[in-house]
Amino acid sequence: MTLSPAESYALHKSKGRYPKTQKFSESFPFELDPFQIDACHALENGKGVLVAAPTGAGKTIIGEFAVDLVINSGGKCFYTTPIKALSNQKFTELCAKYGESKIGLLTGDISINSEAQIVIMTTEVLRNMIYSNSKTIDDLKYVVMDEVHYLADKFRGAVWEEILIHLSDAVQIISLSATVSNAEEFGEWLQTVRGETEVIVSEIRPVPLYQHVLFGNRLIDLFGENQKLNPELTRLERDSYRQVRGNWRDKPKGPKPLMRSEVIEKLDREGLLPAITFIFSRNNCDAAVRQCLAAGIKLTNTDERKIIRSVIAKNMKNLAEEDLVVLGYYEWADALERGIAAHHAGLLPAFKVTVEELFQQGLVKAVFATETLALGINMPARTVVLEKLSKWNGEGHVAISPGEYTQLTGRAGRRGIDIEGNAVILWNNDLDSTSVGGLASTRTYPLKSSFKPTYNMSINLISQFGSTRARTSLESSLAQFQADKAVVGLAKQIRKNEIARDDLFNQSKCDQGDFVEYSSMRAAIKKLETDSKRSKRKRHEIEEEIGSIRKRMKNHSCHGCPDRENHSRIAERAQRLQREIDGLEERINSRTNVIAKRFDRIKIILDKFGYINNDAIAQSGKMLAKIYGETDLLIAESIQAGVFNQLSPADLVAVISSCIYESRNEEAAKVPRGEVQNALAVISKIYGKIHEAESDLNLEPMRSPDFGFCWASHKWASGHSLTSILKGSDLTVGDFVRSMKQIIDLLRQLRSAAPDLQVVIDQALGKIDRGVIAYAGAAV
Repeated sequence: MTLSPAESYALHKSKGRYPKTQKFSESFPFELDPFQIDACHALENGKGVLVAAPTGAGKTIIGEFAVDLVINSGGKCFYTTPIKALSNQKFTELCAKYGESKIGLLTGDISINSEAQIVIMTTEVLRNMIYSNSKTIDDLKYVVMDEVHYLADKFRGAVWEEILIHLSDAVQIISLSATVSNAEEFGEWLQTVRGETEVIVSEIRPVPLYQHVLFGNRLIDLFGENQKLNPELTRLERDSYRQVRGNWRDKPKGPKPLMRSEVIEKLDREGLLPAITFIFSRNNCDAAVRQCLAAGIKLTNTDERKIIRSVIAKNMKNLAEEDLVVLGYYEWADALERGIAAHHAGLLPAFKVTVEELFQQGLVKAVFATETLALGINMPARTVVLEKLSKWNGEGHVAISPGEYTQLTGRAGRRGIDIEGNAVILWNNDLDSTSVGGLASTRTYPLKSSFKPTYNMSINLISQFGSTRARTSLESSLAQFQADKAVVGLAKQIRKNEIARDDLFNQSKCDQGDFVEYSSMRAAIKKLETDSKRSKRKRHEIEEEIGSIRKRMKNHSCHGCPDRENHSRIAERAQRLQREIDGLEERINSRTNVIAKRFDRIKIILDKFGYINNDAIAQSGKMLAKIYGETDLLIAESIQAGVFNQLSPADLVAVISSCIYESRNEEAAKVPRGEVQNALAVISKIYGKIHEAESDLNLEPMRSPDFGFCWASHKWASGHSLTSILKGSDLTVGDFVRSMKQIIDLLRQLRSAAPDLQVVIDQALGKIDRGVIAYAGAAV
């Protein structure tokens, strides 16, 4: 008899097999779900777990069980998150539950109670601890990796794999992931690198999600019975096309879409607020708020507005009064009091934190957000609205993926508050309900590794393990695991093709002679005839060559075969299969040991530039080991070249900014003259030297330095006000704060890596870690 998870748990509970799980589950005012119970059982059994479940399903309860185990049994637990906002949120939650003395926080710029039993941190902090052999890791029993699907992130994903590969085998890993279609494959890899790991997948949303399309002013279900497209919606779409004369396929004429303010009013009337409207543009998020204000929308009552004002006053008390106008404070506060807000990376962090706090309290009812809100921050809504199903990816407009759609709409439905969640797609002339239905019902969004060795990673691994073991450890990455699995499929296809090819070769055999050789001549003639239309060779030369081959064919022993055409066709099919086999073998070669091959090339460059000598780490290599980031080698080479030695604190900040900043547009950068200009010229030459070495080895090049933030960072380091820097600039306050925080992070790394620069670095930090920047560190 097979028991359900719930029945199995009841049986275990009655026998007292899992006393720690039982005690933990009884601390909640609700019954734990079967997947949560199964995961807790696995942890109590000493196994690692991978839990893949929808947004809002309660995955973090499993992470909290690891915290509970440590609180009651000793040892340490690290709770890692991908972003600082999540770390702060979890820190606040656990402090409230277990007390501040037992909980610590490490996010790079904030350090609170770092030797506590439970430390919440960003993943980069833990990775750096592993490489530096930090004593803080001693007695570590559990590591919770929240949002572990982040390892697919192109820029930061490698950090998750570094931790999973190199953390001590004695540590139990609790991996918490959004629903992915290849959870079993990911779990299989975890088994190989972490030992016994239980994979627990739940596709059950705690709050059911209903999908709708807002067709003009009509809210229509996307699906009808049996999850099939609603025939009423397809009829309305068809009728809208019929209204157009002539070539109606190219001229849809549906109902006029509602304005954003009208959508909010419609949702309010339907009882579907609070709602998050995802708009894939910061400017349009802000414009939506302004439109709602202009329409006079007010979603709050007198008591709610009073609470909102008190939260704003509490959170904004450290802002300089002279900066309020440039920050857009008054419009922002007015919108909040009406229950409306934007949420995107261009906002001051304190503004975002305030919006999140008020939304969680149900005081803000309509938020217009970019997709960054879907990254795990606890902000569920009753309804999620999607304006479009495409977004700008930096190069062009691309359709959002099924995984992104699921992540965005996963915000709909507040557990314990709503009986259902709602996703609303706004119909427009570019929308096709069939495509929308496919997107909404697709369950195939695999987790793909983005892991690749960097210069810093490679030098740290060589330092820790030596080249041979370092190379072996990289071969155990998920990236190589997935490449190897793909190779298995390719090899299977090769074997299948080889059997078919050999069979065809046998069929083409003839007592007259070698038909493979004969058909090769026929193929050569075909190729020459095709190429003659594009070739720069003279026509008579090609015709002479064709004539020569034809002459050889006539003299070939197979030419007189009575079954010549049939034998030739069979031989040609065999040769086509051979060419396909050659192509597949090339693909296998390109995937085999791909991670280790990259490491080998990086090692050649590290050796060429003097950072290692065989396995011996040079002094410069020890310095590089302390510099993390996309431009690690460029920064290390700049230190070696003495680029920063004679710079003033403000000049240093401006020059360093070129190594962290990425411009959002291609406008010419404004650069301070004098020492800054000279230093940037040297950095550009250094980059050119690195780029040339990478190109010679066919290595993906490091990103180039970007001078787009030099002017703004120099002015801030020189004591100018935020207002004077942002006035007349396209730079948003959120981008400004984030870039300055990245400069601070990098300067702190340099202080450790280059002791000779400590004095000027400390002076630079003192000049820039002030005002809105210092407040951002404390608020986020």
